[in-house]
Amino acid sequence: MTFHSLTDTYKLNNGVDIPIIGFGTWQTPNGAIAENAVLTALNNGYRHIDTAAAYGNEASVGRAIKKSGIDRHAIFVTTKLNNPDHGYRATQQAIDKSLQELGLDYIDLYLIHWPNPVMARDNWAELNAQSWRAMEEAVEAGKIRAIGVSNFRKHHLQELFKTAEIMPAINQNYLNPSDLQPDVTQYCDDLGIFNEAYSPLGTGGLLSNPMVTGVAKNHDKTPAQVLIRWSLQHGFIPLPKSVHGDYIVANTKVFDFNLTDEEMKNLDELHGSTGVATDPDKTDF
Repeated sequence: MTFHSLTDTYKLNNGVDIPIIGFGTWQTPNGAIAENAVLTALNNGYRHIDTAAAYGNEASVGRAIKKSGIDRHAIFVTTKLNNPDHGYRATQQAIDKSLQELGLDYIDLYLIHWPNPVMARDNWAELNAQSWRAMEEAVEAGKIRAIGVSNFRKHHLQELFKTAEIMPAINQNYLNPSDLQPDVTQYCDDLGIFNEAYSPLGTGGLLSNPMVTGVAKNHDKTPAQVLIRWSLQHGFIPLPKSVHGDYIVANTKVFDFNLTDEEMKNLDELHGSTGVATDPDKTDF
């Protein structure tokens, strides 16, 4: 598939369109820093913003969206269920709180952030089922357009499918050349669930990798641009994050080059170079 701009979209399994690249806000401090970063992203073509209740910056994201003056329906907004809020009633309340924090009438995509947080370890599957039911009802009520998951492995999804009436549209995971997570990404591909890539730059750790910098030099591109391009060519939806205006703009310049098959193969072989995804069944949060 050939892409030309940040406003190109995929069609999710429920028919909702999602822009092919999102702007990430993980670890972006609430307040002026987050607001300015999101506003800069929107002013430079991003139409897909990713946040989460756990990030603590939903209010700043909402202010930036309002300040941008861009029509709400032109912006795709994702947020996520915080770990302490698993369960039916708690999820209902969490959705309403996120809507209030964001200052929005609806959320485009709502995800269960982690499948097995420490507070749910004894009954995580049941609590996920309850949360999913609340999310499905929020879709029916018009509060949410699409629902999905984050950091889910194959066995977490299989448990969810036992009671889910709506198929997840997205599984957002730590995906970059240091960890392709082929088992879960292939499983999702086979089911029509899009794989979304947070930390596509390896939380910055891949930017100085010799293989990445060498490929960047071949194309007269930045290492970040190469990593975002790698994600696109794998069919992932990357969520690059920065608080620096120059980098935010540079990260949009990924549509005028292609990585060769050999370059993709070489990048794919960087497994573990900057660590791998957190095991969601062993988290301490």
